[in-house]
Amino acid sequence: MSQNEKSFELQDKLVNIRRTAKVVQGGRIFSFSAAVVVGNGADKIGFGIGKAGEISSAIKKATDTAKKSMVKIRLHNKTIQYPITEKFGATKVFMKPASDGTGVIAGGAMRSVFEVLGIENILAKTFHSTNACNVVIATINGLKKMETPYDIAKRRGKTINELLDLPVKQVEGK
Repeated sequence: MSQNEKSFELQDKLVNIRRTAKVVQGGRIFSFSAAVVVGNGADKIGFGIGKAGEISSAIKKATDTAKKSMVKIRLHNKTIQYPITEKFGATKVFMKPASDGTGVIAGGAMRSVFEVLGIENILAKTFHSTNACNVVIATINGLKKMETPYDIAKRRGKTINELLDLPVKQVEGK
């Protein structure tokens, strides 16, 4: 698959646009900042911020940055493995797996992350600061730290059956 084919399957979602003004002798000079999340709808996500004098240029820069910073997230049946709490700056996020049919129950910036990542069932809540950039960063950091049961068993030097405390079949003659 070539680079162009990969870029067509990516979804991008605009999370936030901010307008800033620099006051000079002749008046105000406006510039724009855009935050974008990009995902493939299955297991990869990236986040980027772009700044420029025009909105379209800022969005393009943010999208390019997000594509360069994509990371792989291990999902479990279109939801997460276990409940996660993560903090970034003054923002604290809580994410909890949900059963099939629940849908995405999350606020603005977190909802964008889950939609481009392909998560269909999740419960999520933001505490303290609701700054969109901080919420997205905290959400992605929490998802990156998530481990599968196989990863945990491997790290502890055990089998998955020992970790889950499942009975091991006895071999006859021993």
